[in-house]
Amino acid sequence: MSINVFAGSRKALVASIALAAVLGSVTASSAVLAADALSTASTTVTLSAKINGFTNTDWLNGVWRAAPALSIPASTANNAAFKVGASVRLADGQVRKVTKVYVVGSNLSVFLDGAVVDGNKVGAPNVLSAVTIATATTSPTTSSPTTSSGSTTTVSSGIAYASGINNFTNTDWLNGVWRKSAGFSIPATSASKSAFIVGATVKLADGQLRKVKTVQVVGSNMSVFLDGAAVNGSVVGYPNKLTAVSGSTTETAITAPTQTTLATSGLNNFTNTDWLNGVWRKSAGFSIAATGANQAAFKLGNSVKLADGQVRKITAAYVSGSNMSVYLDGAVLDGNAVGYPKTITAISGTSTSTGTVTSPAPSAPVVSAPAESTAPADTTNGQPRLVGVNLSGAGFGPSVVPGVHGTNYTYPAESYYKKYADLGMKLVRLPFLWERIQPKLNTPLNATELARLKQSLDFAHKHGVKVILDLHNYYRYFGKLIGSSEVPISSFAGVWKQIVQEVVSHPAVEGYGLMNEPYSTNGLWPQAALAAAKAIRTLDSQRWIYVAGDRWSSAYHWPHYNTQLINDPWMRDRKNNLVFEAHMYVDKDFSGNYFDKAEVFDPMIGVNRVKPFVEWLKSNNLRGYIGEHGVPDFSPSAIVATDNLLAYLRQNCIPSTYWAAGPWWGEYALSLDVTSGKARPQLPVLQKHAKTANSCSSIGPL
Repeated sequence: MSINVFAGSRKALVASIALAAVLGSVTASSAVLAADALSTASTTVTLSAKINGFTNTDWLNGVWRAAPALSIPASTANNAAFKVGASVRLADGQVRKVTKVYVVGSNLSVFLDGAVVDGNKVGAPNVLSAVTIATATTSPTTSSPTTSSGSTTTVSSGIAYASGINNFTNTDWLNGVWRKSAGFSIPATSASKSAFIVGATVKLADGQLRKVKTVQVVGSNMSVFLDGAAVNGSVVGYPNKLTAVSGSTTETAITAPTQTTLATSGLNNFTNTDWLNGVWRKSAGFSIAATGANQAAFKLGNSVKLADGQVRKITAAYVSGSNMSVYLDGAVLDGNAVGYPKTITAISGTSTSTGTVTSPAPSAPVVSAPAESTAPADTTNGQPRLVGVNLSGAGFGPSVVPGVHGTNYTYPAESYYKKYADLGMKLVRLPFLWERIQPKLNTPLNATELARLKQSLDFAHKHGVKVILDLHNYYRYFGKLIGSSEVPISSFAGVWKQIVQEVVSHPAVEGYGLMNEPYSTNGLWPQAALAAAKAIRTLDSQRWIYVAGDRWSSAYHWPHYNTQLINDPWMRDRKNNLVFEAHMYVDKDFSGNYFDKAEVFDPMIGVNRVKPFVEWLKSNNLRGYIGEHGVPDFSPSAIVATDNLLAYLRQNCIPSTYWAAGPWWGEYALSLDVTSGKARPQLPVLQKHAKTANSCSSIGPL
């Protein structure tokens, strides 16, 4: 058996052994939380509320596990005091801003800015206090600037520090101003890092005052993102300056905009397991006709007014055939209250969420797309989640296809999504087989198998996990090569178009992995990848498309086998949101079989083996991802090499998913889940890097 065959057969061989066993038996981010900026201020408690003693999978002592939020009784006094824009003090002394409020029966869910808080430290039996903040302003004032919402007010604002704006102009930037949301790029000097912090107020060249929402240091520069709509780089960009000001803005002036109706649309009359009167059942979303006017009006950054008067921000919008799905911030909507035959209105300006919104409690907070990308990139608090796992099982039994679910293959149970989410690894690559999702070429997808796939996505969304859908077929269908007369490239593109049509509206989908480890492709993989990617883009213009490489996607061999992958300019165009996927194992034959149990590994072998791929990405200005890497439990030196590998990937903002985790692995040396339940030495290193902050704003190494 050749080395190449080892690589291609590794997972099928291990899966068969595992199945038989079952059946037989860093850097810290430069972003500063608003809490840090406020905690030094003098505060006066206006009301204290007892925190509810909820502890379950969603709550810890009344503190939401997945987002910065606490639950308190919905008394009249609490409703009046804990409202959007108010400041609150936690039991550990932190002071945070209230960003959302929801009444859920007799309780009140209060969401805060900043990171998730620790229920063990600040939860029940502690209290949450509404506070007023006393600040001394001795600086000169600037009268009547235009606020981010377009309204005018008098604001105390002494100039604290001004920075020149970087002269970046390309598809993403205009004169140093981010084209897609309110963001600026400035030099990352010490003074700028001190002045432009989350929660600070900045003044633009046209006089607008905005709050800083997110700060990311990228090399020698820093990106400063603000509240409100995108700004015009021709007006406020280079050679103007961005100015940090002292003093406090009048909050009502910033959050109460002048609203302009952009379009009004009827909702689609969809009612099924996913939709209720055109309203998405699982998160805040709705479906409308994809007319030109609707696509122009219902877009990221604008707001919508619902039939019950709520105003919400649009976080994502996807066109699917003749319809479009629009997703909002906040909790799930009630289709009976705001759905068909009612209408929905797109408006300009900032949401007027200055009071309590009565709405059901979210099963999990919806994470909106990051400001730094048009794609719904895998982010937590503005940073990509760089460490994840492969949850295998649905890719088992490739020699028995379609096979029998529960006998030849399985999908991971919900417990696996919860386990890795709790460990901080909220990125999952989910392998599945073409022959099962479409047992006969060029026919509709198998409804039963599709339901299993969607159930996995539901499990992921419940626990805040994003999923990369991985067609795990090695460039083959029932053993026949794609591009052959039996399996035309058009069939490959066609199956992806059908899959995307079914999942395009699912909030757990991070992206689409076109093909696992193509090999011996007769040079046709670039053509097939282009066709499938373009087919996906007819339905989904935003989510990442993961493009694997020939020769089993080997990172080390990548430049020698995959230069033709980007011959077509479309594959190099950044706006197409492509991510190139390589795999890497450190054993002597690159296969991941680790036949030599005595092999000792250089601590930098992982870094050295991915460097050819990373340097190729850098030289071509492309994004990358390590879809598979894994080491055996019996090799301490391999685990050290993994530690160094993950540090290097983090420095380059490249995500990775470890091979492997999930059910049916028996005692497989690389698996994080084994039948015996014994400790996995690989896990602490993965968890360490999953929970280490990064300074990335999107997938790199751009």
